[in-house]
Amino acid sequence: MIENIEKLRDSRWFSNLTTIIIIVYASILGFKTLGDMSSTYSALWHIIDYAVNLYFIFEIAIKMIAEKKTLNFFKSKWNVFDFIIVVITLLPLESSGYAAVARLMRVFKILRLFTARPELKAILDMLIKAIPAIIDIVILMFIIFYIYAIIGSFVFVDLPSGLWKDFLVSMLTLFRILTFEDWTDVMYEAMEVHPWSWIYFISFIIIAAFVFFNLFVAVIIGEMQKLQEKEMKDEMHEDHNKLDLVLQEVISLRAEIKELKENKKEQG
Repeated sequence: MIENIEKLRDSRWFSNLTTIIIIVYASILGFKTLGDMSSTYSALWHIIDYAVNLYFIFEIAIKMIAEKKTLNFFKSKWNVFDFIIVVITLLPLESSGYAAVARLMRVFKILRLFTARPELKAILDMLIKAIPAIIDIVILMFIIFYIYAIIGSFVFVDLPSGLWKDFLVSMLTLFRILTFEDWTDVMYEAMEVHPWSWIYFISFIIIAAFVFFNLFVAVIIGEMQKLQEKEMKDEMHEDHNKLDLVLQEVISLRAEIKELKENKKEQG
């Protein structure tokens, strides 16, 4: 019985079914925001909402039963995440004074899509592992922003647009330049007063936009390569374990054959 439940939990079609249900639910939730629903559609929506809740309870129950011990279910952070999402969406807030909160809680069901797809879980794990390196890059980026903002607030403070009137506004202006949102207008305005200022803007774009963005990409690619290497090692480890089992069976068979031959000789 437990083996069948484990197969159901690990089966691809069960994961795909959960994904389809979440996507359909998310689509209906999005259409619901387009306007007021008639009483018929409203009743249908509540039925769908309850059906999705029941399916999530069923899925969580399957995952918990598949574990040999119930506590093992909570050892996985993704299982804990699933459990919290399901509990939150089941809170009886619809008929209370927190109806708006209850409607907002429905959005959390869509987050189940992260755990329904093993590929998405792997990508999220990869991004979480990349956070320390990303934080270091962000700190370096902030230092560059800080230096350029100080320079800009001193040199371009008198420009009529007021984009450099103080340090904080200069930081926002630099972020605008980083996103390439009409950054040439900012540069041309500065060049009318300071013709050499193009050096300031071009150097900032090269350092902040090109160099740092490529660093972000390099970190993510590096974590993806580590993930792929780990998967390859796990597959090789599983293959070695299978080979070991096969070798053990071969050795036991040879021992049995040898024993049978010796018995025949003794009888003969």
